[in-house]
Amino acid sequence: MKLLRRIVLIVVLGASGFLFLSYHDDIPVETLKALYGQQPSMFVDIDGMSVHYRIEGEGMPLVLIHGTAASLHTWDVWTEQLKSDFKIIRFDLPAFGLTGPSPDGRYSLDFYAGFVDKLLNKLEVDSFHVAGNSLGGAIAWYYTVKYPEKVNKLILVDASGHPKEDGPPLIFKLAQNAAFSSFFKSFTPKFIIENNLKAVYHDDAKVDQALVDRYFHMALREGNRQAFVDRANEKFTDHSDLIRNITVPTLIQWGKHDTWVPLADGQLFQNKIHDSRLIVYDNAGHVPMEEIPVITARDAKAFLQDQNE
Repeated sequence: MKLLRRIVLIVVLGASGFLFLSYHDDIPVETLKALYGQQPSMFVDIDGMSVHYRIEGEGMPLVLIHGTAASLHTWDVWTEQLKSDFKIIRFDLPAFGLTGPSPDGRYSLDFYAGFVDKLLNKLEVDSFHVAGNSLGGAIAWYYTVKYPEKVNKLILVDASGHPKEDGPPLIFKLAQNAAFSSFFKSFTPKFIIENNLKAVYHDDAKVDQALVDRYFHMALREGNRQAFVDRANEKFTDHSDLIRNITVPTLIQWGKHDTWVPLADGQLFQNKIHDSRLIVYDNAGHVPMEEIPVITARDAKAFLQDQNE
């Protein structure tokens, strides 16, 4: 009985310690602005949201749209590589980064495409190239379908949008579980963020502490954990038949080792978009623009500057 009591005590203490270390208050947005919202960051009001965005460089505008749980910082190296040739416009989508949640909790593709259009109209940008990764890729191609007269060229980087037989990645399935989602909104172990980054990277060695800290801090931005749960529970509407309507030149970039959106989806995009070509990167996972940014930016630049495309 003494041994059993000791085991129970160890388990209880271990669980209590885990919960203590996993509990985190929301981080006020003003605190995060001091860390991640320095110049050239700017903010503009769109539908009651203070939207975080940056504009750098000169030339034809290139709009960069990040994926789930990311922020405009996912495009840092692309911006450095491309801003001498293009006006780079990037922003934090609603539900993520410093922008934070949508006031009404809507996160459909229609909502996001409308949001992007309102932002670009406010910035007086009506003709541009657009690139997007993951969710951002889905927004990019859906926007191109809805507003074809505004998009010159399209780049899809491991873009989502096709239905999955086995459903979404594990973190999304957990967010759809009422018990876990309630836990996640207050208890967010940093190792979950780190493990998810290692899941989207092919080379775990590139997942350093600064990267983990940034994603972790953005996840704790006030309102973002609830927004993540709300977006994970947004009913999926299959718009993939519309992809065949895309007529602009399209570059498809894909990490060979993407376990979240498999290479087969990249091949589907290539088959559906008449004027498209696919580049597969042997040394990348789901976020090649972040994992191998110089190589992917070089290919993007060649595509955007090719007059024959």
